[in-house]
Amino acid sequence: MKKIMRILSALLAGILLSAALPGETALRAEETAKQIDILFTHDTHSHLNSFSTVLDGKDTVTGGFARIKTLINGWKEKNPDTLVLDAGDFSMGTLVQTVFGEEAAELRMLGEIGCDVTTPGNHEFDYRSEGLASMLESAASKGSALPELVVCNVDWEAMEKAGLSEGQNEIADAFDTYDVKDYVILEKGDVNVAVLGVFGDDALACAPTCELLFEDPVKAVKETVEEILSDTDVDLIVCVSHSGTWEDESKSEDEILAKSVPELDLIVSGHTHTELTEPVIHGNTAIVSAGEYGKNLGSLSMQQDEGGRWSVTHYELLPVTEEIAADSQTQEKIDAFMETVDAGYLSAFGYTREQVLAINEVDFCSLKDLEMIHTELNLGDIISDAYLYAAGAAGALNKDIPSLAVVPGGTIRDTYTRGAVTVESVFNSFSLGTGPDGVPGYPLICVWLTGEELRTAAEIDASVSDYMTTARLFISGMNFSYNPHRLILDRVTDLYLTGEDGSRMEVENDKLYQVVADLYSGQMLGAVTGMSYGLLSVVPRYEDGTPIEDFEDVIITENGKELKAWDAIARYMTSFPDTDGDGIPEVPVYYSSLHGRKVVEEGRSLSDLLRNPGRYAVMMAIAAAAFLLAAVLLIFLLTKAIRRRGRRIRRSRRGV
Repeated sequence: MKKIMRILSALLAGILLSAALPGETALRAEETAKQIDILFTHDTHSHLNSFSTVLDGKDTVTGGFARIKTLINGWKEKNPDTLVLDAGDFSMGTLVQTVFGEEAAELRMLGEIGCDVTTPGNHEFDYRSEGLASMLESAASKGSALPELVVCNVDWEAMEKAGLSEGQNEIADAFDTYDVKDYVILEKGDVNVAVLGVFGDDALACAPTCELLFEDPVKAVKETVEEILSDTDVDLIVCVSHSGTWEDESKSEDEILAKSVPELDLIVSGHTHTELTEPVIHGNTAIVSAGEYGKNLGSLSMQQDEGGRWSVTHYELLPVTEEIAADSQTQEKIDAFMETVDAGYLSAFGYTREQVLAINEVDFCSLKDLEMIHTELNLGDIISDAYLYAAGAAGALNKDIPSLAVVPGGTIRDTYTRGAVTVESVFNSFSLGTGPDGVPGYPLICVWLTGEELRTAAEIDASVSDYMTTARLFISGMNFSYNPHRLILDRVTDLYLTGEDGSRMEVENDKLYQVVADLYSGQMLGAVTGMSYGLLSVVPRYEDGTPIEDFEDVIITENGKELKAWDAIARYMTSFPDTDGDGIPEVPVYYSSLHGRKVVEEGRSLSDLLRNPGRYAVMMAIAAAAFLLAAVLLIFLLTKAIRRRGRRIRRSRRGV
């Protein structure tokens, strides 16, 4: 009997145990499922220090690597295996970029805050091949902790086949010195992570001084992912992409990438300065972005399912605010870099970085306004006015010919807050590039355009810039009106030049006018004809009407030195009147209001939509009429042929 009871007890225990197994197995699986924490940045643009800007209509102090380091430290206290990534454009945006080649401050500070991997963006090429090569070699020689640098779609094969140029050779050697790779494998706890980098099509279009050739991003990523899967044992595949996301999903490069390469688990998306408060999901691929300048630190957690795919279990953008304590060791290193700026760069211009140029009591628009509001904005006004002022003071303009200045919104990198406008804040507002002299800062140029080409430039702004907001133009010396409800390329309804006294001067289509811009904008303006397949023609010329072949030939110089765009703004600031007698100029109240430089008309009546048609509207009307005439002729011929066929059939039936 006891034996029978023991058997029954064993059977019952087995039944109870088997009943409990599924729940326990599920619990164990959940406890042992692989997880990873990831922090990320992109488009920090040399913003190592915290800075003052306008956010949500308020003057705000934000960003700074020392504060980001504090946030990263806090995260790593909870999970030492946190992965830290950056998606490129870590340089070009503040005065620290002026020691880019010598100090490689941006890459070294990414290493200082614990960044594991980054990728090059288009602005890493702003100092040309020589500058990028110097930066990479300098970073590698300093003995600092550095992030891995990955990019998979540089087309070395095509360049070697054609024969490497001097600049391409310089970058190839520097890539070897730094040990740039297509991808890297990292161990983060029990997770093996593959991180690859890619350089997007639009990024290349925004890098006029880049000498490298690139493969199609999607093709290169596909091939790299296939290599990763065949040659390595990884759990998670992440792409740090300098390609970007766009409102138009059909043109959104990283969304196209996610759909085309479903094996990717995560894309950290840089280039477009997008701030995604929630991940964009395509299939099993998550796309994340944190915005520009280190204003936010992106954070997410991911967990792997039984099928091996990953999902985002937590996502948050952590604002880098003034309330976050700065990591002292990190700040000391930033301060040391900044001290080299005064001696190594600004002294040649007669400035120091903290020097006050003017006092500002005007509320200037924000960077976001430049993107979201398509009309005249006071930040564009003051910068374009500065160009004309400085070019005139340098003796670069023919005073007998009307002149104007053009500033694309995409070249403006920051705004001005109330209070002291310092040399550093002016430089930050227009901090891009270098000239052929190798000195940081794009120089100003002076080109000549016909009146018809001025109308074309205005039409590009009115018709195209809603789709490419970086192309929005801010102009000094010319006013125009446009109606967004009219046909594309026929939206400009009025355009005229303005004299110094504000008087109206009509534009003559065949006459040449002098236009001041920065070197980068001039190069991009000259590419309009090619990008529009000849539909929009803008051919910058010399004063005698000869087309310009090299924009470096029309750089404005003064005493043998290039006139830098940022220095033009600084000079304009110091030209303002000192109304309170304290020895410091004040930004004029003039900039508190708008002045009809770009007026939006909302009329929808037939007369509003059709009056004063431009030549593109006439061309489209002629094309439409030709198409209609061809369609009528085709219908007539088809009808005639059908009738003939019918007559033949009837005759054959009658035996005729």
